[in-house]
Amino acid sequence: MTDSRDIRIEDFNYELPEERIAFFPAEQRDHSKLLVYRNGSITDSRFDHLPDFIPEESLLVFNNSKVIHARLLVHNATGAAIEIFCLEPLYPTNDPATAFAQTGEVTWKCMVGNAKRWKHPLQITVPMGNKTVTVTATKGDNVESTFEVTFRWDDNGVSFAEWLEHYGKIPLPPYIKRAADENDELRYQTVYAKHDGSVAAPTAGLHFTDSVFEDLHRKGIDTDFVTLHVGAGTFKPVTSETIGEHYMHEEKIVITEALIEHLTQYIGKRCIAVGTTVARTLESLFIMGAKLRLNRPDPLKVSQWEIYDDEALRQVTAAESLQAILEHLHAQQTDLLRGATSLIILPTYQPRMVQGIITNFHQPQSTLLLLISAFVGNRWRDIYEHALQHEYRFLSYGDSNLYLP
Repeated sequence: MTDSRDIRIEDFNYELPEERIAFFPAEQRDHSKLLVYRNGSITDSRFDHLPDFIPEESLLVFNNSKVIHARLLVHNATGAAIEIFCLEPLYPTNDPATAFAQTGEVTWKCMVGNAKRWKHPLQITVPMGNKTVTVTATKGDNVESTFEVTFRWDDNGVSFAEWLEHYGKIPLPPYIKRAADENDELRYQTVYAKHDGSVAAPTAGLHFTDSVFEDLHRKGIDTDFVTLHVGAGTFKPVTSETIGEHYMHEEKIVITEALIEHLTQYIGKRCIAVGTTVARTLESLFIMGAKLRLNRPDPLKVSQWEIYDDEALRQVTAAESLQAILEHLHAQQTDLLRGATSLIILPTYQPRMVQGIITNFHQPQSTLLLLISAFVGNRWRDIYEHALQHEYRFLSYGDSNLYLP
C-alpha cells in the first residue's frame, strides 16, 4: 500500500453539468431515484423500494448527528454584512454536546466572510419569544483561514444552542447557490437526527422515511446508529496533484458499547453504512481497536495515513478489533467510546467493517469519490456515466446509490 499517496486526483474527475446538480430536494424524501450496483450490474429503481435490494441478515448503520444553525449573518456599525460560520467548539470544551449547553460564553472556530470589515465586537440581537437576548461576538486569532470567535450573552438562563437555534440559519452546501428557506429547516435534516453538532448533513440519510424504516424492519433487516459530527471539511476541495499532499479534516466520533456489541453479531454477515460518514466512522473504529490490541499510542485518535503505513494494524481482524474496544470500555467503566478521526479512505483501502454503502453522487475530484472507489473500484466511472445519461440528480439534495460489491 506504499503507493497510496501517489494517487492522482485528476484520475477522479468527470464532467458534472450544472443542470444535474439538485438545488432543491425531491418533493418526497423516499421518491428520489435509487441506483443499485450489485454483482457488477446496475439497476434503476426508486428509494422507497430500497428494502427489496437489502440482503436479509444485514445491519444498516446510520449517523444520527443533527445539523445546527451554524451560519450567522451580522452587520457591523457601518452596515457591512459579515457572515460567521461556526465550525467546532474550542472553549471551555471541544465536546459539542457540552458546548451547546454552555451559558454566558463560548469560543468556537469559525469561518468568517468579509472578515476585513470586522474590526470591533459585533452586537447580535436575538428575539426569543417574549424576550430578547443580546450576544456580543468578538473575533480572535486567525488560524488556518479560520478565526477564534468568542460569543458572550446577557442571559445565563439561555444556552448557546437555544439562541443559535433562534438566530442562525441552516448551512446549505456552498454549491447550492441560494439562501436557505423554511423547507430546508426540515429537508436538510434526517428524520432520525438526534445529537446537535454537524455543519453539513449526512446526506445519504435524507432519503429515509418512517415508511422505509418500517419496510426494512418488516423484512427483518437490523438498524443501529453512530454519531459523527460532520465538519465543513467534507466540502474541502483537493487542490494538490496527488492525494498524498492533501490534508484530511478531523471529525469527532461517539460510539456506544451497545453498537459495538451489535457489530460483533454481524461479523461474517453484511454491515451496510448509510453514508460516507458512517463508513469512515466504522473503519476508524476498526483502526482504534487494532491500535488498542497492539498497544499503539493514542489509540482513540486515527490519523490520516497510519492504516496505510502500519502493516501490523492491517493484520488485525475485525473480531479482534471489536473485542479490544469492548475490553477497553470495561476497563474504563464507560459505555461510550469518544474518539476522533482524520482517516482518508482510498482505492487501495480494504474495508474491514463495511460490506456495502448507501450514498449520494459526489463532486468530481473529491475525497468522497475516492472513498466510493474503495467499494466499487474503477466501475465508479460506469456508474456515474449511467447516472448522468439517465438524468439522476447529483450532490447533497440529489438521488441515491446502493453499492453491494
